[in-house]
Amino acid sequence: LGLAGARRVVGEYFSEQDWTQPGYAPRLLFPGEGAEVLTPGYGRELGMPVQLIVPDGTWGHARKLLHINPRLAALPRVMLPAGLSTRYRVRHADMPGALSTIEAVTHALNAIEAPRNFDALLRPFEALIDGQIAGMGADLYAKHHLNRKVPWR
Repeated sequence: LGLAGARRVVGEYFSEQDWTQPGYAPRLLFPGEGAEVLTPGYGRELGMPVQLIVPDGTWGHARKLLHINPRLAALPRVMLPAGLSTRYRVRHADMPGALSTIEAVTHALNAIEAPRNFDALLRPFEALIDGQIAGMGADLYAKHHLNRKVPWR
């Protein structure tokens, strides 16, 4: 996974055993009512290590995961501050501020583990994007991504 201590759990239905880790405060990275905004030093303020739980997939799929896993959905939530922008230049986001999972995780870890910095996690992501753009060519990239009209630009 490229991140020490990370664990990947794949599926649709989960039990508390899938996320319970003694000595850690579980936090679900997903916006919603009561979600705390992650700010630098969040982990220190909490007084114990944070176990960050991140549903991956489209927004619709992530919402479905929480709907069919009410105990997971009931975990304390954290969210990223407003105003972040994606580096995913070939992605057609449905809303302003939408980030890829790796971008969201990087921002979250930068806040939780401050002053440590996890931006290196984005290097392979940037290389992937650069490769996609090179593969489609400058004209196609400009037509479908740079000149695309979206309500928030």
